[in-house]
Order: sequence, then C-alpha cells, then structure tokens
Amino acid sequence: MPAGVCGCCGPLRPRYKRLVDNIFPEDPKDGLSKSDMEKLTFYAVSAPEKLDRIGAYLAERLSRDVVRHRYGYVVIAMEALDQLLMACHSQSIKPFVESFLHMVAKLLESREPDLQVLGTNSFVKFANIEEDTPSYHRRYDFFVSQFSAMCHSTHEDPETRTRIRVAGIKGLQGVVRKTVNDELQAIIWEPQHMDKLIPSMLFNMQDAEDLDRVGPPGTPSRTEQEGEENPAALAESCFRELLGRAAYGNMNNAVRPVLVHLDNHRLWDPNEFAVSCFRIIMYSIQAQHSHHVIQQVLGHLDTHNKNTPRMRAGIVQVLLETVAIAAKGSVGPTVLEVFNTLLKHLRMSVDFELGENSRRNSGASVSSSGRIKESEERIVQNAIIQTIGFFGGNLPDYQRAEVMMFIMGKVPVYGTPCHTLDTVKIGHQGTKRIQAMLLSSLIMVTSGFKSKTMVAALPAPFLDPLFSISLMEDSELRQLVLEILLNIIDRHDNRAKLRGIRIIPNVAALKIKREKISKQDVGFMKKHGQQLYRHIYLGCKEEDNGHKNFELLFTTLAVLTIELANEEVVVDLIRLALALQDMTLANEENMPMVIRCGIMALVAAYLNFLSQMIANPPFCQHVSKVIEMRNLEAPYLLPEHIFREKCPLPNDLEKEDRSLYFQTVDLAECLVGPGYNAERLSIPYVPQVTDEDRFTRRKSLVDTISLQVDFPSDSLPDKSLLAEEITFETLKKAIDTTGLEEQEKEKRRQVMEKFQKAPFEEIAAHCESKANMLHDRLAQIFELTIRPPPSPSGVVSISAGHAQHQSVPVYEMKFPDLCVY
Repeated sequence: MPAGVCGCCGPLRPRYKRLVDNIFPEDPKDGLSKSDMEKLTFYAVSAPEKLDRIGAYLAERLSRDVVRHRYGYVVIAMEALDQLLMACHSQSIKPFVESFLHMVAKLLESREPDLQVLGTNSFVKFANIEEDTPSYHRRYDFFVSQFSAMCHSTHEDPETRTRIRVAGIKGLQGVVRKTVNDELQAIIWEPQHMDKLIPSMLFNMQDAEDLDRVGPPGTPSRTEQEGEENPAALAESCFRELLGRAAYGNMNNAVRPVLVHLDNHRLWDPNEFAVSCFRIIMYSIQAQHSHHVIQQVLGHLDTHNKNTPRMRAGIVQVLLETVAIAAKGSVGPTVLEVFNTLLKHLRMSVDFELGENSRRNSGASVSSSGRIKESEERIVQNAIIQTIGFFGGNLPDYQRAEVMMFIMGKVPVYGTPCHTLDTVKIGHQGTKRIQAMLLSSLIMVTSGFKSKTMVAALPAPFLDPLFSISLMEDSELRQLVLEILLNIIDRHDNRAKLRGIRIIPNVAALKIKREKISKQDVGFMKKHGQQLYRHIYLGCKEEDNGHKNFELLFTTLAVLTIELANEEVVVDLIRLALALQDMTLANEENMPMVIRCGIMALVAAYLNFLSQMIANPPFCQHVSKVIEMRNLEAPYLLPEHIFREKCPLPNDLEKEDRSLYFQTVDLAECLVGPGYNAERLSIPYVPQVTDEDRFTRRKSLVDTISLQVDFPSDSLPDKSLLAEEITFETLKKAIDTTGLEEQEKEKRRQVMEKFQKAPFEEIAAHCESKANMLHDRLAQIFELTIRPPPSPSGVVSISAGHAQHQSVPVYEMKFPDLCVY
C-alpha cells in the first residue's frame, strides 16, 4: 500500500525531476517551455550539487526518446542541456559535462543526419566554454573518430552529404580548440589522432575549386569569402588553426599525415594540391619550425627515390615552394644535409637517365616510352637545380660561402680524386651531365652573392677545381664557369651594363659603379692573377667557342678591370690582350679562321673599354685609330661584324699591315708616366704550361687509370720495322753540334732575360708548376716501385683488365733477417 501511494503521487518525486519534466510540453512542436526552463536554471545555479543528477536524468530521457524516435523531445532536451551548460560555470559542472558528452555521443552514433548535426552543434558550443580547471580523466578519442567519419560522408543526397561533412569539420575544430591549449590533453597530437584529423581535413580541401589563392594569415580566408557552409573552406580554416597551434615537438606528427595522404591519393602528379597544402603549412606554422617541414619533405623524397620521375619531380617542386616561403627565416642548422640529399637525388636521376639511354642504344629500336622517361628525368633534374638555387640564394652570405664550397666539392674534376661521386661507373657523358648541372646550381647559389673581399669569396680550394673545369673541351661547361666567376666578382651589378661584346663608343655613359681597390683584393690578384690570366688565355683558343663564349670572356675581362684592377693589373691585362693578338697571328695551333677573327674582335672590344676606363688620351687615340682602320679594311676583325650570321671571312690574316693591329711599342709609349710600369709591356705574356694541361684536360677519369694488359706476342709489330734506318746523313747530323750550341746559348739568354724582367708572380708560378710536376713524377715512381709485402691470402694482379688473386705459400715468402729466428 505505501508503495502504491508513492508511485501515484507526483509531489513525492524529487524536485529536480519535476523541474526537468516540466520543460517538456505535451506537444513537442510547442518547443521548450521558457518559464519552466528559467526555473530549472535558477534551481541548478542555486544548488550546483544537483547538476550531476539533472544531467543524468536528462540523459536518461534523451536516450529513451532516441530509441523511440521521438526526435522533437530530443531537440528540446539538447536545447535545455545547452542552456544549463552556458549558465553554470562552477567546479560542479565537471560531472554534468560527463552526462552532456554521453548524450552528444548518443546523437552522433545515430544514423539520422539531423541528430548528428544537432549533437555536433552542441559539442561546438561546449568547446567554446573556457573551464577554470583542467580535466584529468576526460578523453575525446570517440569524438575524433566519429567526427572524422562524418567528414568522409558518402550520403546519396548532395545537400545532406555537405551538411554532415560541415558538421564533422566543425566538430574536429571544436576538439582542436578544446584540447590543444590543455597540457593534459597533449595526447591529441599523437599519431593515432593526427592520422584521423588531418586526412579528414585534406579530403574536404580537395573539393576546392580555387587552389591558387593561398596567402599568409593576414589575407582573408575562403571561409570569410564564401560562407561557412563550404566544406573545403571550413576544412582549410581548421587546418590552418591546427598548424598554428602546433608546438616544436608536434611538427613531425602534424606533417607526416599530409605526406601519407598525398601518397595514398596519388596527388604528387599533378601536384597543384600538394603545393597548395604546403603553402598553407608554411604560412600557418611558426617561422622557427620551417626547417622541420623541409626535413620531412626531404625524408619523403628519400623514401620514394625509386618511384616514377614525375612523382619525384612533384615532391621536389613542393620542396622548392617550402624553401621559397621559408625565405631568410630559420631554415635550421642542417643546411649541408639538405644540399647533400638534393645532390644525391640529382646523381640518382642522372643514373636513371643514362641507364635508360644505354638500354635504348643496345636495343634494336628506340621506343617512345624511353624518350618520355628521359625527358621526365630532365624535369626532375631541373627541379632539383632550381631548389638548390633557391635554397642557397635565401641563405646568409656566410652560409652561402659554405654551400658553394660544398657543391664544388661534389663536382667531379678530371685528374683529381673524387670521393663523393663515382664517375668511373657513369662514364664520360654522365660526368659531363653532372658537372653541367652542379655548375648550373652554383650559378643560382652565387647569384646576388656579395663578398667584401675576393679572398673570402674565391679561396684556393674553390678556385682550383673551377679553373680545371674551364679547360674542358666543352663550350657549355666553360660558359658555366665564366657565369660563376662573374656572379662572384661583379659586386656592383655592372654586368648588365656590359652585356654583349661590342665596341662601346662612350663608356662613361654606362655609369659604371666602382670603388677603390682594397688591400685584400690587391693581395688576391698578386696570388691568383696569373692563374686567372692563364685560364682566360687558354679559354680563348678553344675551337668550339661561340658568340656566347666570347661575350662572357669580354664581360669577365671588363669586370676584372672594374673590380680588381690597379695600375699593375692593368699592365698585366694589356699584356694578356697583346699575347692573344700575337697568338692569333702566329696561329701555331691551326685554329679556324672564325676563331682567329673572334679573338681579334675580343681584343679590340676589350682594349677599347680599357682605354676609356683608365682615361689615357694617347692610349684611347691609338685604339680608336686601329678600330677605324679595321672598319675600313678588315671589318671581320670587329665584334659587330664577325658575330653576325654569314660574315665573309678572309683566307688569311695580313700580318704585314701593322695599322690593323695594336702595337706594343705604341701602347708602351702611351703608358709612360706615373703609376704604370711601361717597361713590362715589352715582356710578352706566356702562360706557364703546368701538369694540369697534360693530365686534367680533355681526359675522362677512366683514361687516367693505367692497367697492365698482356698481349699475345704474335700481335706485336716486328721490331725491325720500328728501327730507324741508319745512313751517313744521320751520322753526320748527330756529330754536328754547332746548331745545338747556338740553341743552348739562345735558350740561356732568354732565361736570364726572363728572370731579370718578368714579374715576380709569373716567376713564382713557373717555379711552382715545375715543383708540382716533380712531385707528381715522384709520386708515380713511388707508386710503381713500392708494393705491399706478399701475404698468404694472395696478391692482386691485373691482367687483360681482370683482377686475379694469386696465393703465396708461407715457405716461399721472403722475410727480413730481423724477423727470422
């Protein structure tokens, strides 16, 4: 009986239950009762200890209404929960939040899109509430998974699908806001959560129609421009917010899922979306974290080093974008590691290209797929070179100098040991390709490089291999070397004013910028000047020189005059120009007529420029007189004519017509006066022949390896045929020593005159070259004579190009007496 009474008497129910029941009208269409809701809110604020019971009872009613499909009452319950949540901010709200999250989870688990959107909206409101104390036990794993699943909705109705995806993105944004600032919720940055969060955002960002407009955070986002119901725009906003909150230790976990998503969806080719993503990343993260992103992309490139060329090119282009945005910010201390990785992939691309070429050449027919793959490898190589150039160009000068030395150390130089690139395996063509590409990257790195002194910009370890490459029989490589020199030497940007080899009528109109030569630069020219002149001299004689080569040679001489020429250097440059003219007239090497005329035109253009730079009227008058005579009688000796197409060439140069050539005596008379040592002009400039010409020039690395080859005796020619026939005339010539004595006297006289009048730098270079030749010869002798002692394991002998191991018994080995007892 008492139980029945209690069951039917409403006033005996707890007050909080009666207040909760009163907010639900008989007809759910009438909505939440505002007056009763105000009573429930007042009761909850007055008695906060009852909040957990209110929440539990509301959750019980909501679960029952969801099961019974009474969605009107579900909406009322969630509205009541939202109002209670916003009204109560005490510590007692913690138990109530658990009931609230339980109800949100119930709605998200349902298959009704309206309920999922309703639960998401409530969760977003909760995420915007700042709690006074952190929660030690609350976890959001379920919500990350459920919201991520909603972001990938595949509902049949497009509008409903868009609503669900927008709700999922808003839910993820709420999770991010609720957790990233809470130190106790650092678990959100762990891989299992990032692998769900970031792919969900990227999946929706792929639907964006305009991926080109990506700017820094100051520009308006697509959310502001197109409204918040666009999944792509909302996903981008959430993605930016997440990356902006990423700390130093979380960058790797935030970037890795992006790379995995691009792999899974094959978005590297084409790579517009990949570039867009990394632009967003670089503009959103803190500047000091940029090097983390660059290292992640480099590691990803290593992982896919054997994939298709287009995929590798797409990754490299993304790397280029990240480096370009990083600009002069913090790119991290591992600069050389970045360049080492890029150069390694450059070498691998050359290997792939050459391997494809060799397979095509060995086959009977050339397939179109082979040509396509070769062109695709060129795309990879060009992308790597551009990335190296951009990266190096954005570094400070002190780091850029280190990078220049590092890249030059990777360039294979003939005749010197190369530990970084095995050029024997790739052959001459592959070595040339690597040289050209590395030098091209050096051009980009040195572009804009401004060093106060040439000693710091061009140290010997950098200058020597660079000059060795300038002696190659390849016009393209020589052009690249001159481009690098011009980038480094031209510190006042005068090169653009000197573009094109020509007779400049008025140099003063060019407004060339120059400063007084520093003592350090004077010392540099005393030490390396002869080396510079020598390589310019030898570079002019190459038979494959074209208009571009002569133009760069003229610009190099002009820039040297502007930047590094004092009175002594000016005299040396005039001697160099006259030596080029004498060499062309003598023509001991039988150069083609077009090359001889090109050298003459180069000398005329340079002496015209030099005469106006030193402002010497007699000198200018002599040069102008020669140029006028050439215009009348020999226009092919001037740059305006010889470098035209189909320029008529003479059969030979008229050596007797002195008016067509610059005379040493006349130029010496013009320079008589204070400052210039005119007597040195009478000493003809002769470049010293060093061992570098015979050993490093025009040889592949394979040619420098000597092998002992056994030939059959019957294949050798008869020695009797090789012997010279001895006659009376030969014996008479051998006995007659009159001519030899005269030659020896003349030779001694020339040596004495040279050591008396030649400049000290030239004498030092000559002695140094002889010392280097002696050292190299001794090294070769020691290498041939000194052999390691025999061992029972065997010795290696090379026969017919194959290595053979020969075992030596212990009892046949010869030991020193001190070792035998």
